[in-house]
Amino acid sequence: MKRYRNGEIWDFEHEMPVSPDGSEVVLGLDGGTTSTVCVCMPFFPLSDRPLPDPVPVLARAVAGCSNHNSVGETAARETLEQVMADALSKSGSNRSAVRAVCLAVSGVNHPTDQRRILSWLRDMFPSHVKLYVQNDAVAALASGTMGELHGCVLIAGTGTIAYGFTEDGREARAAGAGPILGDWGSGYGIAAQALTAVVRAHDGRGPQTALTYSILRALSLSSPDELIGWTYADPSWARIAALVPVVVSCADAGDEVANKILLESVEELASSVKAVVQRLGLCGEDGKGSFPLVMVGGVLEANKTWDIGKEVVNCIYKDYPGTLPIRPKVEPAVGAALLAWNFFMKEAHK
Repeated sequence: MKRYRNGEIWDFEHEMPVSPDGSEVVLGLDGGTTSTVCVCMPFFPLSDRPLPDPVPVLARAVAGCSNHNSVGETAARETLEQVMADALSKSGSNRSAVRAVCLAVSGVNHPTDQRRILSWLRDMFPSHVKLYVQNDAVAALASGTMGELHGCVLIAGTGTIAYGFTEDGREARAAGAGPILGDWGSGYGIAAQALTAVVRAHDGRGPQTALTYSILRALSLSSPDELIGWTYADPSWARIAALVPVVVSCADAGDEVANKILLESVEELASSVKAVVQRLGLCGEDGKGSFPLVMVGGVLEANKTWDIGKEVVNCIYKDYPGTLPIRPKVEPAVGAALLAWNFFMKEAHK
């Protein structure tokens, strides 16, 4: 059932009184391959004062995947609408109080993607609301730079992408083309290589590995032959990527095959960042200039002995010693809300 602008998804607005103090809000959405998060943040009308630290969040809502390439346009649209309605309902606000929305979702790779999603948003919100659509990597960058678009972000979760911006508005990306076109270094890429290693070992085409026992145990399977049925029964990206902790555990225990997979992922992730930095000249003419590198995603988090994020930075340092790694203090959805506020203010002061 389609539930658009005046549908039941917004029924809570009929019972909600108009805010007596005229409080206004902005919405920020981070939509990845696994989940979609929406935060509702107060609208700050003065741009010449620094934003509060920490940034106040009035409400937060979570829903499923909103990547239209993964779940289809209808499901993506309904997910986005539901999560925004939930956030507004929890905050005690409604659509008339919204000043700006920044929706940052994976799968926005071309202006046609932006136009499509903007048309969805226009159906959902009053005409006074400013609407912005970006790739989810842009919100991740903003989460580490407090809404400023300068530097590079590396996302390595279920998927991976490196995205960069210069202060004069140029941008570039690397990777992020999805698993079929080779998001190696991502959670999906790491886990898919591990599954392949198990099959190769079982066939006698590759070395024996502790991954075999560990993955079969994690999946409650009795034989590598059963991996084929398990994989193709539901080859969703997030389901495969969920095996990354098993790969890391085997690498921590000294398994050579698992360690090789992780080392290759480090090289892939670092090469994505280097490609963006080189294309945009973020490092300056001498290659030693400083630039922020925002790092986001579960793959980049430290484990017992393996710290993929640290190894990626060390690899980048060899070519670009001015790299300034940043682990964001706020989540990407807050970065998207900060972008909405910054975009609105820049337009208002033109």
